[in-house]
Amino acid sequence: MDTKILLENGTNELEVLEFKLDGNAYGINVAKIKEIINYQEVTPVPNAHPSIEGIFMPRDTMITAIDLKNCLQRGVSEPGGLFIITNFNKLDIAFHVDSVVGIHRVSWREIIKPGSTVSTSEDGVSTGIIKFDDRLIIILDFEKIVTDINPETGLKITDIEELGERQRIDVPILIAEDSPLLNKLIVDSLHKAGYVNLIHTENGQQAYDVIQECKKEGTLKQHVQCIITDIEMPIMDGHRLTKLVKSDEETKDIPVVIFSSLVNDDMKRKGEALGANAQLSKPEIGNLVRVVDELVLENK
Repeated sequence: MDTKILLENGTNELEVLEFKLDGNAYGINVAKIKEIINYQEVTPVPNAHPSIEGIFMPRDTMITAIDLKNCLQRGVSEPGGLFIITNFNKLDIAFHVDSVVGIHRVSWREIIKPGSTVSTSEDGVSTGIIKFDDRLIIILDFEKIVTDINPETGLKITDIEELGERQRIDVPILIAEDSPLLNKLIVDSLHKAGYVNLIHTENGQQAYDVIQECKKEGTLKQHVQCIITDIEMPIMDGHRLTKLVKSDEETKDIPVVIFSSLVNDDMKRKGEALGANAQLSKPEIGNLVRVVDELVLENK
């Protein structure tokens, strides 16, 4: 299946691959997918996490295979089905699924925040829901799934401690991140690095509303001198936010840092075309602080 459907930059759209597990419909952002292959026999890894089926080496690249059914507490997958090979946070990981249905192009405004419609087994590992006439597609939080299996793949907060003692920095920074956990970790990390003037929002639309309100009140410089944004967010994604900021004469000079698990070569080209000043993968929280330092302190 071709997973390389091209989307125009900054249109607030995404492609979601629908796949099945036990007859239930789930989704993953196509931007995370490298390829989809038939199931291959894997080599078990001693003392590994129960959700890790093992490792295999297509094209001489070692890849860890994760039993997604086990992650969702739905039993253990039998040999067969498909591997969805993904790349995010600089990791290549295969997820074992039963079958693939197809690809849907949707707007981020169509993504519903998880709530009471999500059953207990998926609670906490869903980033959103797409509603069709006959079914719901639950978009899984693959970053959380992987971090739960191996916390070392998450934000490396210890990188902040290596920066040493820092003075208070009053430069106002606007943050757009839909994950409550990551939002808190980013805010806490920036606080530890000395940045104390922070506004954190849940998505690109909220961040853009803050910018518009500041423009209206004439307080833009007092409240927004740097923007840190995720890419994947409901209502408005980070690419759309970047496009809006960089195409506005009043805001185009505000540095925009894209901080996302999706930052790879293809996504970097998209971000550059939109005018992003820097792009970093999610584990690089120490580099995030260094980049923000360079962007905002050099102009002080």
